[in-house]
Amino acid sequence: MTTTQSTEVPTQAALPPATSAAVRVQNAVIKYGFIFVTVALFLYFALSEGSFRESATLLDTLRYVSVAAILGLGVTFTMAVGGMDMSVGAVAGLGVSVAAQTMVVLNQVGTVAILAVLAAGAVAGLLNALLIVVLKIPDMLATLGTMFVIQGGKLILVDGQSITPGMTMSDGSTAPGRFTEGFLKIDRGTVLGVPISVLIFGGLTVAAWVFLARTRWGRVLYAIGANPEASRLAGIRVGAHRALAYVVSGVLASVGGLILASRIGQGDVSAGASQLLEAVAVALVGTSVLGRGRPNVWGTALGAVLIGVITTGLTIKGLPYYTQDVVEGAVLILALVFSFTLSKRRTA
Repeated sequence: MTTTQSTEVPTQAALPPATSAAVRVQNAVIKYGFIFVTVALFLYFALSEGSFRESATLLDTLRYVSVAAILGLGVTFTMAVGGMDMSVGAVAGLGVSVAAQTMVVLNQVGTVAILAVLAAGAVAGLLNALLIVVLKIPDMLATLGTMFVIQGGKLILVDGQSITPGMTMSDGSTAPGRFTEGFLKIDRGTVLGVPISVLIFGGLTVAAWVFLARTRWGRVLYAIGANPEASRLAGIRVGAHRALAYVVSGVLASVGGLILASRIGQGDVSAGASQLLEAVAVALVGTSVLGRGRPNVWGTALGAVLIGVITTGLTIKGLPYYTQDVVEGAVLILALVFSFTLSKRRTA
């Protein structure tokens, strides 16, 4: 006579009520905790500082974070394929220099400058794709190399000096051009009271979400990030799709450069230097939103809004700028705890 033993694993429903409630609370914290933090900080600043509640302040906050958010969208694309683009800040700075060179030095119209900047971003993305896909250099190392090449190259492009209208050129002549009024409206103009840069941020966010979440190409990018070897065996052209992600990242970084150039109105050689950390931060923060534990567009957008709320709120309260860095770093660490530590406990 033989006997069999039950191999049934107890389900969550079989757990004691106290344990089951604790699991539900933990799952809710993981899924909605970061959204709650964002809303709580927003309400705190809104209730404690009257100027924070003004529509102009809120729009300025979105305008301020638009560059980091757009660069963060590019980083999100590369994270989707399991990589990381560390060159986005340098590409944005390159866009500023190219725009200034095109309009101020070469005396071209704003449309030509926009096309030149976007082309420069695409070339930077292709360079990253060449290093990563063809030469098999790890993503972070390849894009760090590209970052240094671009930072040095743009200094060569402008002879190591910022480009301003009416400046004296190296040959003694005066720069003939200037930033056109139409170009300056990219960041300084409004539509129905909303800054154009905010509209660009919103439009690109929706477009990126549709691409990654609602198209086959987006699902393929996520599949590659999850398991590139399985994707290759399934017939997916892994190299081509990874290259696409880095080209998209380069173009989005150049869009951020266009906004920066319009914002500062000159070819500042240091432009974009501070954007890398914020772009990476908002993309990493985005992985914790709704407990997904993976890069996602709406998470990146929320991360950018959170950084903007913190920066604006602390500025209004008169805190020194260096305390803002500490708070932003603490928020990033909190996001990583949500994304990695707590989410792993939930699935353990």
